[in-house]
Amino acid sequence: MAKRNPKRKAKRPSPQVWKFYKIEGGKLVRLRRMCPRCGSGVFLAEHPDRYACGCCGYTEFKPGAKPKTLTY
Repeated sequence: MAKRNPKRKAKRPSPQVWKFYKIEGGKLVRLRRMCPRCGSGVFLAEHPDRYACGCCGYTEFKPGAKPKTLTY
């Protein structure tokens, strides 16, 4: 009988959280807002009219942004 090749695990893409930080004057500065419910380490996603958390669903609307209206 032929030998079976072991199954290979698919490589996951590395988390690119380093894009949300910047070093200024020897200090680490966060470029995105943090979620007030989840705490530090969980960033809010930036949308054109709001900030949203992917973990808990928390949403903050940007000031001055027009809310989307649905047309049926």
